[in-house]
Amino acid sequence: MKNLHKQKIISFLANVHVAVVIPCYKVERSIEAVVAGIPEWVRSIILVDDASPGETPRILDQLEHAHSDRVFVIHCPKNQGVGGATLAGWEKATQLNAEIVVKMDGDGQMDPEYLPDLLEPLLYGRADYAKGNRFASPDVLTIMPKVRLIGNAGLSFLNRLASGYWKTLDPTNGYFAIRAELIPRLLTKHLSRRYFFESSLLIELGMMRAVIRDIPMRTIYGDEQSHLSVRSALVKFPPKLLTGFLRRLILTKFLYDTSPDFLLGGIGALLLFGGLTWGTVKYIQFAMLGIPATAGTVMFAALPSILGFQMCLTAIQIDFLSVPSSPLTHPIVR
Repeated sequence: MKNLHKQKIISFLANVHVAVVIPCYKVERSIEAVVAGIPEWVRSIILVDDASPGETPRILDQLEHAHSDRVFVIHCPKNQGVGGATLAGWEKATQLNAEIVVKMDGDGQMDPEYLPDLLEPLLYGRADYAKGNRFASPDVLTIMPKVRLIGNAGLSFLNRLASGYWKTLDPTNGYFAIRAELIPRLLTKHLSRRYFFESSLLIELGMMRAVIRDIPMRTIYGDEQSHLSVRSALVKFPPKLLTGFLRRLILTKFLYDTSPDFLLGGIGALLLFGGLTWGTVKYIQFAMLGIPATAGTVMFAALPSILGFQMCLTAIQIDFLSVPSSPLTHPIVR
């Protein structure tokens, strides 16, 4: 039954202009196999040479020559990063009048077998954006490198807080599909050109109130090395996520539409910060004097902290319940 349903989806997709954008940087060992694995019903394959050294540009040109009917190559004059390369591919996809644009990597770690699953919610108008979720299967605990697993887990909560997509896991997954009509509406100046691209995209989609679906999938881990340093991401991503969170908070919870969670969260944060600060200062003072703190001092620090923490939790709960559920785009097939 599942195979019959997938075949039905593929039959519909044969009449839909699907474009696959692949940023390419040092992928000379894998890109030919990646292109060969993309199904025939994908109408356009856009290979973006991100000023890659080595043999990658030559191989991409060979692929374009061999498959001139659907392979298009873009050579960036200088390295832009995965985000910049993807945006260049998006521009080409819109010029080709694509209806759905998929982003895949050129390292062979993204299985094209999942393409129908990824595109189905966009095809039927159930979502505006669909992305892979590697954490849906418990096998990820043994398959995914431990450093990546810990890094993804650490950043996951911050991504959900910043974007407002509380039910979305694996936010840095680069295997995703978007309805092409949304691309011109995105404020690309706020999209990162580097490895923060996927996270910044989620934040911008959250600002638009787009509907997102997670698609469970496995990742193929071969001998390709990721260009993203997990240690670097853990240092660089949190400040960017905090900026995105504050921007979302001010625009969507205050300027665009006043929401109770903005008031609750704001007051709660002030009480929590004030209580903790007061308690810390008084603790140091009494410790230096060598005397125990008075009951009144302890309560004056504890009560605002507890109340502020509870208010912040309530604000998060309200934000959790306000995750977008009505897609911005209409179904392609009915």
